[in-house]
Amino acid sequence: MEKKFALSSTDKKIAGVCGGLAEYFNIDSLIIRIIFVVLLIGGSLGFWAYILLWILAPKK
Repeated sequence: MEKKFALSSTDKKIAGVCGGLAEYFNIDSLIIRIIFVVLLIGGSLGFWAYILLWILAPKK
């Protein structure tokens, strides 16, 4: 069975991007959220990556 990234419908705070990434990589969603916050503090890369994934990723 092939894994495909999709927005999470169960593990979401805003759009389900972090929950979807966590399901895809089989890790805790808190780790993904921390990575996005660090990227956001370090510059705007975290913000733009989140927005792009939110727009482009399919919903489950």
